[in-house]
Amino acid sequence: MNNLRPVIWNRLRFQLTGGIIAGAVLPWFARYQSLSPEQNPALINNTFLGTVVAILIGVWLMRNLTIYPGSETLSATLPSFIAGYGILIIVFFFFRIPYNRGTLLAAFVLTTLWFFITSAIAQQRRVLRIGLVPLGETWPFHELPNVSVRVLHAPDTSVADLDAIVVDLRVDLPNEWDRRLADYALQRMPIYHSKHLAESLTGRVELVHLSENSAGSLAPRYDYMVAKSIIDWVAALVAGILLLPALFVIAVLVRLSSPGPALFRQERMGYQGRPFTMYKFRTMRMLVDSEPGQARSLAMTRDSDDRVTRIGRFLRKSRLDELPQLFNILRGEMSWIGPRPEAMVLSHWYEENIPFYRYRHVIRPGIAGWAQVRQGHVAEIDEVRSKLYYDFYYIKHYSPWIDLLIVVRTVWIMISGFGAR
Repeated sequence: MNNLRPVIWNRLRFQLTGGIIAGAVLPWFARYQSLSPEQNPALINNTFLGTVVAILIGVWLMRNLTIYPGSETLSATLPSFIAGYGILIIVFFFFRIPYNRGTLLAAFVLTTLWFFITSAIAQQRRVLRIGLVPLGETWPFHELPNVSVRVLHAPDTSVADLDAIVVDLRVDLPNEWDRRLADYALQRMPIYHSKHLAESLTGRVELVHLSENSAGSLAPRYDYMVAKSIIDWVAALVAGILLLPALFVIAVLVRLSSPGPALFRQERMGYQGRPFTMYKFRTMRMLVDSEPGQARSLAMTRDSDDRVTRIGRFLRKSRLDELPQLFNILRGEMSWIGPRPEAMVLSHWYEENIPFYRYRHVIRPGIAGWAQVRQGHVAEIDEVRSKLYYDFYYIKHYSPWIDLLIVVRTVWIMISGFGAR
């Protein structure tokens, strides 16, 4: 039964039928029922037909923008349907075809949500069966959930039961393997580069040495960095004004929960390795004295930490304790999305033990980050090294699409409390 459910969710017919019902039929039906006698039904009908075409274009793009399963597939969902609906609007404009803007907007939102949710469910439930060519650098794919690995010891091994072939394409393969891989490609069997597939499935970029090529591929886009800073500032200003009453209420509750200030201030490592003062709502009891040399341990939050207050536990689980960082965004020190800034004592410790740790400071730290939505809160060296690989993946794929993916996952985390301590 487990093998049937992933196939249904990932099946093109199922996704397309559901997408047309959710994105075209439902908005059309809801708008059609509210039409008054003097309104022209052609507006709604044109919108319905155009939406179906936009969905078809978006699905085709989504399945062709990337062939790699995992994070890259989910990241391709939004740009695919932006392009599909964008083409539709251009056609409507140039050919002066009347349409209903509200219905089209609702169709776009519902379509994108449908395909994002179904793709995420399909990836979680589907077992990816791969054949691994044991040449060059091999990755421990067998350790990943929902991945079944079979080692192909010879080119003539049968692959009829596999979904894809994985091989290190950077090495010089024997001629018999080159010919065999060409045959697989002609048979439309996906051939994945092992490192690229590992990055997409895990959402991490693991570096052994920071060569010139690696640095070039990890360097973030400067144009998006500038645009993002402007959007961050405007969004933080609007959010700060709207949330001012809530900020005041939370501050009062924190002050009443235990002795001490409402805000917690801590110097953290920021953009380009420059320290800054980060603000949070205080979630722990204040410590009067501490032993020398305890700065590192005090900077870490342990599981079920007894220093956390009752209101603090709720604030941490809901991530509301991070709201004062709106002020850090307005000062240009942080972003909404980016690697989480670490306390200075921890940052120096990590830099001493983890190569290339400082490279994560190439972009502004954020309130929410890729590592947080994939791994949660960590502090020990081995866990931080794993977290660093997530940060590198974010920097490498620095774009609006991965930011949107983080926003969606962050909303779920605020509901579920994943990773909170």
